[in-house]
Amino acid sequence: MHAWPASEVPALPGTGRDLRIHDTATGGPVTLDPGPVARIYVCGITPYDATHMGHAATYNAFDLVQRVWLDTKRQVHYVQNVTDVDDPLLERAIRDGHDWTDLAERETALFREDMTALRMLPPQHYIGAVEAIPGIVPLVERLRDAGAAYELEGDVYFSVEADPHFGEVSNLDAEAMRLLSAERGGDPDRPGKKNPLDPMLWMAAREGEPSWDGGTLGSGRPGWHIECVAIALDHLGMGFDVQGGGSDLAFPHHEMGASHAQVLTGEHPFAKAYVHTGMVALNGEKMSKSKGNLVFVSKLRRDGVDPVAIRLALLSHHYRADWEWTDQVLQDAVERLGRWRAAVSRPDGPAADALVGEIRAALANDLDAPAALVAVDRWAARQESEGGTDEGAPGLVSRAVDALLGVAL
Repeated sequence: MHAWPASEVPALPGTGRDLRIHDTATGGPVTLDPGPVARIYVCGITPYDATHMGHAATYNAFDLVQRVWLDTKRQVHYVQNVTDVDDPLLERAIRDGHDWTDLAERETALFREDMTALRMLPPQHYIGAVEAIPGIVPLVERLRDAGAAYELEGDVYFSVEADPHFGEVSNLDAEAMRLLSAERGGDPDRPGKKNPLDPMLWMAAREGEPSWDGGTLGSGRPGWHIECVAIALDHLGMGFDVQGGGSDLAFPHHEMGASHAQVLTGEHPFAKAYVHTGMVALNGEKMSKSKGNLVFVSKLRRDGVDPVAIRLALLSHHYRADWEWTDQVLQDAVERLGRWRAAVSRPDGPAADALVGEIRAALANDLDAPAALVAVDRWAARQESEGGTDEGAPGLVSRAVDALLGVAL
């Protein structure tokens, strides 16, 4: 599966700062020191509907992570998956009378268009669950043969008790885990499971549903968590720098994935930092496909909204915060974009070297994009009220805002 085209990242004078970011597993900030190549895995979409603002906010946050790393002169090895076979996708295809593969391909293509328009840097490896199945099957077989997985009516489950580190990602108690498991795709009440929290690794073929050759597992399809583990281990290996996604992925998805990988390899941790974004709401409720309360990037684009303004709207909220999308949020972003573009359109302006340092410092401090925007606002206000004589300043501001924030002026 191919990703989307990359926008050029302008070079800036000097070198950026190392990223200090909130780690869900430790509950506090950690300073990442990736070495010359930074490795990041971000969980992708299940393509049964278009990209909404919750998706966009998540991918925007991890785009900033990449930009901070690139500014430190590191290479970035970024991997993202597409869950192109899963129950919600199959259910939507049946509901709408579409072939599930056509639906997945159409929505994945639209996602690529949205990411391109929002100037998100693409992953080096963009992998669908279906194409990963040949690599998933042997991992499930290994877990089963090692006694870390068991069969139940043809399905194969992972035993969470096989991992002594289980629970260290989300730090939730058993009751909270059970409630979230039921809410987020698990089946804690299924009779016969050794532990209610045990997640499915391999689903035996169901009548009328797609299935693949599972070798000694029999015909079927993979569970959700093992998909990302197989892709991450294949392309990044253990101990990569950041595992990213929305806060609703901390449990069960990232918790289970970490345990799968740690039992498979005997190494710990799966990722050095688990970074999660806040939820975006509409009309007082979390924006989600299941609720249908969505604001789509593609719809805004069709309505003539500048994608750069959409990105600025996302940047105006801290990535870990829960916030609500409103018309005013978008209007404020449109007006801010207008002020910035007017400021950099002049032939000269106030010196901007200090501004570049402010943006770098804000982003290095747990991706504080709102603080970075305020710094640019101050420069633009000085430009409007005082002007300046530095002929290179407007161009430097344009390059810095583009390189570090992904905002094209």
